[in-house]
Amino acid sequence: MQYDLSPDSVAPQRGVVTVAQLLRSVRDTLERRFPLMWVRGELSNLSRAPSGHCYFTLKDDGAQVECVMFRSRFAAVDWEPRNGEQVEVRALVSLYEPRGRFQLTVEAMRQAGMGPLFERFLRLKKKLGDEGLFDTAAKRAIPALPQTIGVLTSPAAAALRDVLATIARRNSAIAVIVYPVPVQGEGAAERIAAMLRKANARAECDVLLLVRGGGSLEDLWQFNEEALARAIRASAIPVVVGVGHETDFTIADFAADQRAPTPTAAAELVSPSRMQLAALLVDCGRRLAREMRRRLDYAAQSVDACARRLVHPAQRLRAHHQMVTQLSARLGFSFLHSMRACEAKLARMQAGLAGLDPTAVLGRGYSITYSVAGEVLRDASRVKPGERLRTMLSRGEVESEVKKS
Repeated sequence: MQYDLSPDSVAPQRGVVTVAQLLRSVRDTLERRFPLMWVRGELSNLSRAPSGHCYFTLKDDGAQVECVMFRSRFAAVDWEPRNGEQVEVRALVSLYEPRGRFQLTVEAMRQAGMGPLFERFLRLKKKLGDEGLFDTAAKRAIPALPQTIGVLTSPAAAALRDVLATIARRNSAIAVIVYPVPVQGEGAAERIAAMLRKANARAECDVLLLVRGGGSLEDLWQFNEEALARAIRASAIPVVVGVGHETDFTIADFAADQRAPTPTAAAELVSPSRMQLAALLVDCGRRLAREMRRRLDYAAQSVDACARRLVHPAQRLRAHHQMVTQLSARLGFSFLHSMRACEAKLARMQAGLAGLDPTAVLGRGYSITYSVAGEVLRDASRVKPGERLRTMLSRGEVESEVKKS
């Protein structure tokens, strides 16, 4: 139910409205009257509810208004709002009916006065990101044990003192080369890019640190310039960027091979601690000694195994002599056995031959008669008169001539 609450329309005869009806009508009127708009003010009473929604007060010198920014909208804010900051919010004027409280429902938030710059930042970030300039695969590895570290910053910057003190504390053996360059003001981005190219041409460092302290978006804007981002990616030497505070992000951070939240953190990232290296060295020594003992133990076992297989030459000769003696004895025994077997076989063969010897029967009165041609005569009808014959007796031979009967 909608009610017209203008003074001319609210009349007793229309009846009495409830509080909820009244506030709902006021809310609808406000939301119709005031579309989404940008409102500027100072943040205060900033708090995050367990639900993730953000509640705060937006104020100036003359007034203040309660604001709510729901979790899904607040998640899109890529910087950390803090009490006392000047911000601009894109909000819908509304009324929170359960409390009867006038409030702004915030859809977006940006740092005050930085609207055009922030939008420029987002456009450049998207452009370079679409080109693949921020791809993780293209980033170079940071050396684990650099011998020389290059630092690009202003010689008067507190960030340089922090970096030098941190490296000296962690590992004084690391050499540091400072490349002086302005890190703020018009033209600083081009001068930093030129110094990066110079450091690469000199090729005297293992890693480069680009650092400066915190500041406003305007102060850090030179680190959001396209020329600097491309110079960082073109560097042959790995580049670590540590600019501003932990919540500050610049285009240079995305282009760097490694982003550090602060200059001190950048120095810690690239300088291995002497204590850590010493502990690592001790651990490596222990592991090396353990491995050497293990290898020596295995080698000793191998030597023992070889020693068990190793035989003295005299012992080997005695073994061969014994083997030759045994083989000689076996050969003699085998030869004697073979001779006896041959003799027995020969005797059997001689006996068999003796039984087949035709002259053996001659001793018992038999004779063998041969023709002139030497054939044994077995049939008398085959002998012709006058033919000469030879007769073999047990002792000697007799020649005869056949007479006609």
